[in-house]
Amino acid sequence: MKLALGQINPTVGDLAGNVAACLEMAEQAGALGADLLVLPEMSIPGCHPKDILLDPQFVHAVYEATQDLALQAQDFCPLLVGTVLEAPKELHRPHQHPGLINAAVLLQDGVVRLAAAKRVLPAHDVFFEPRWFLPGTPPQVVQVAGAKLGVLVGIGQPWPEAQEVDAVIILAALPFYQGVWQHRLASFPTQGVVSVLVNLVGGNDDLLFDGRSMVVGQGGKLLAQLAAFERDVQVFDLDVLQEGGEPKEITLPPQEILHKALVCGIRDFAHKNGVPRAFIGLSGGVDSALVAVLAAEALGPQAVTGVALPSRYTDPRSTQAAKKLAGNLGIHFEVVSIEAMHQAAEGALADLFSTGTGGENAQARLRMIVLMSYVNRYKGMLLNTGNKTEATLGYATLYGDTAGTIAPIGDLTKPQVYALAAWLNRQEKRIPDFILSRAPTAELSPGQIDPFDYDEIAPRLEELVRTNRSNPAMRAAEHKRRQMGVVFKVSEKAFGPGRMIPLTRK
Repeated sequence: MKLALGQINPTVGDLAGNVAACLEMAEQAGALGADLLVLPEMSIPGCHPKDILLDPQFVHAVYEATQDLALQAQDFCPLLVGTVLEAPKELHRPHQHPGLINAAVLLQDGVVRLAAAKRVLPAHDVFFEPRWFLPGTPPQVVQVAGAKLGVLVGIGQPWPEAQEVDAVIILAALPFYQGVWQHRLASFPTQGVVSVLVNLVGGNDDLLFDGRSMVVGQGGKLLAQLAAFERDVQVFDLDVLQEGGEPKEITLPPQEILHKALVCGIRDFAHKNGVPRAFIGLSGGVDSALVAVLAAEALGPQAVTGVALPSRYTDPRSTQAAKKLAGNLGIHFEVVSIEAMHQAAEGALADLFSTGTGGENAQARLRMIVLMSYVNRYKGMLLNTGNKTEATLGYATLYGDTAGTIAPIGDLTKPQVYALAAWLNRQEKRIPDFILSRAPTAELSPGQIDPFDYDEIAPRLEELVRTNRSNPAMRAAEHKRRQMGVVFKVSEKAFGPGRMIPLTRK
């Protein structure tokens, strides 16, 4: 049989759009001669609906959309697709709500047939699936075009050796993080049968799905891989796959896959939320420069505006470098001095600024007043330019540096920011040398330099985050991180839903 694997990029709740994406993929698979098209986990509702699943009307609408897809796909090959269904009565438990299953269904001849329900429900890091789903019954076998196919939803469960099949099909929605590809290959069930994993692609809030669907032959040899962070469809002959072949070494440089992930996150957040443009405070530092490069690529230069916000403490070279960066990227560029506002604030609040960091923090907040004025006037969103190391230390001004709808590099340590910026500059120097070579500084006081050796401290802080530990600086800044924008998860442990630490603690 000819087996098609399709990576789609669904939007949570856009049932009509998701059905249309499935149909478009089915049409392409049919043109390639496929006997069966496999689409990822949660393709119809989008991933992940979270507590929208507690709304019975939404669950019913997903069921109606699944039936609608089955009817519209009658003229195409059969589809295996991920959706949400009410659990069969035999799975229900007393007082269990909402009593759903994370399902793979076979759509054939206009009929919806349950093929598998997810059995291993993850409840770690960003996963809370037992909150919504019941574990499914033992795996089932479907027959399509003369082939016996085992069907699973999600990874982490081997296929029973006693059930002989021609191939095992795994529908998945696996988020990206750096190093995940090696972990997936290492944990993939090696068994005497061809295994196929079809993964979602695209960004949804903090989670980025990388696709990279794969075919693994007998003995765990990687035989094929689909594109990273791109919609893709490919067709494979099951007989050829069963015969095996040479293992494929399909790897991308770490910086390239990280770059693709962040661009995908910005693009999908903006497009799926109908955000027309983005604004960035361009300080002449590496963090804002990297975010500007990513945003220009994700949204197009015409949809990005960089604003330099110099004060009396700003090195003129900072503004010049920001202007040069904007010119290299082709984005809009504005300069708005905060000096008049700064003087007015000092005059009104002199006593409050006399000690501590009040005077410095006021400058960061004045800059946010300007940037949010652009957002209010021209619509769109503000991009936060903070990095993970600063967020971990609390080295950011609340309601100043912490402002922004999304934080594209909020899960990159400071050394990782420099590394990615240098990698992006390797062929075309879009980021001026001054930005990459200068000492990190907030420029909020005369001659100010960041008081950290980032190369030394960043790995130690990252280890604390990864192991759910804290030091005094981290504990003191927990409330700041709660008020940051959406942080794209690109590490094993990011700030956000995967790290739930109480504010009040001893």
